[in-house]
Amino acid sequence: MIDKYLNGSLSSQNKKEAVLLASIFLLWGFISCLNDLLVPFMRSLFDLSYAQAMLVQFSFFSAYFFFALPLGFLVDHIGYRYGIVLGLIVAAIGCALFAPASLINSYALFLLALFVLAIGVCCLQVAANPYVVKSAPHGEGSRTLNLMQGFNSLGTTLAPYFASLVIFSGASVGLSAAEVRNPYLVIAAVLLLLSLVFLAFTNGERRDAGYNEKVFGLAQFFSHVDISGVGRELVQNRSLRLGALGIFFYVGVEVAVGSLLVNFIASPSVGDMSDAAASQYVTLFWLAAMLGRFAGFLLMHYIRPASLLYVNTLVACCLLFIASLANGKVAMWAILALGWCNSIMFPTIFSLTIQRVKNFASQGSGILCMAIVGGALIPLLQGVVADQVGIQLSLLLPILGYLYIGYFAVRYGALRAVNEQ
Repeated sequence: MIDKYLNGSLSSQNKKEAVLLASIFLLWGFISCLNDLLVPFMRSLFDLSYAQAMLVQFSFFSAYFFFALPLGFLVDHIGYRYGIVLGLIVAAIGCALFAPASLINSYALFLLALFVLAIGVCCLQVAANPYVVKSAPHGEGSRTLNLMQGFNSLGTTLAPYFASLVIFSGASVGLSAAEVRNPYLVIAAVLLLLSLVFLAFTNGERRDAGYNEKVFGLAQFFSHVDISGVGRELVQNRSLRLGALGIFFYVGVEVAVGSLLVNFIASPSVGDMSDAAASQYVTLFWLAAMLGRFAGFLLMHYIRPASLLYVNTLVACCLLFIASLANGKVAMWAILALGWCNSIMFPTIFSLTIQRVKNFASQGSGILCMAIVGGALIPLLQGVVADQVGIQLSLLLPILGYLYIGYFAVRYGALRAVNEQ
């Protein structure tokens, strides 16, 4: 399939690498999406408020803020290939920590396990994307990376269905911490096996510092970072400020909404079903996001990315408004359709911003990656609001984030129009 997509241009060795990388991207998306299902699980297991349950996302996404820079520095020195292996191993350790957490039934230890797991995933983000492009046939880097991101979306689509069958399987007789022990131990074993196979069947590191600076720049930036220079650029560069806030709000509202999906759909006023049944519907949310990504790729041949982003934010606001005030199937399908609107937002905000900071692309990329910390802070605020006004009315809060993204799209379009004159 991968070789056919690339017009049969892969060698036998590269085919092996492509399959392994596709497996890594799929598993990485799978693990990240499982967090959304852990929020309702932990809330029921430990009798938590929404705000307390959102510490699941806080523990995971705060790792990006603290470890993006040092991991980039490390990957620059050990290379992308060993960076991927390190990311897989650290993620496996995080998954393995679910075993002692479940044995002593400790929410704090579960949060620590998620933090360690996130460090591994963050390392994969720093190392895997540039490695994919370096490993691709000449001129096929962007297409190959887009394909790998498709496998990542496939992982997020499969995770909710997996959770409904395995993690929530004992809901009818009462949840226990043991429900997550074996699934995460299996994932840990798969990660370790994948790290060994990747190390054995991939070529040695093929470093190209110039390529890093021109395309990704993250590893080079992280190892030579000038904090004061980054701060000055963030203050002086309006496009970078707008884009960083766009990433912050997008990741925050996507994670906040995704974390509440199971509880929202299962609530008596909406779907009136068990958490296990609701988690199967969540699969449709991520399936819509995956299909929307491919549809957006085609539509951007005819519609400016900023214009399409603006339309998606308006539709997202309307869907959230309906979901927060309607009842029954109308509210449920409105929130599930939001996945389609989310599909193009992250890559579009990221790419539009980098296009506006060409002379500061590497540092700008680092700032945008750190802005992912919105996934730690906004869901926590969402949980506090849900505790006060209820889960359904709390969905009015993410509308503010989407309104800012719409503002970003308008501002980018205005700036582009001025430059074209």
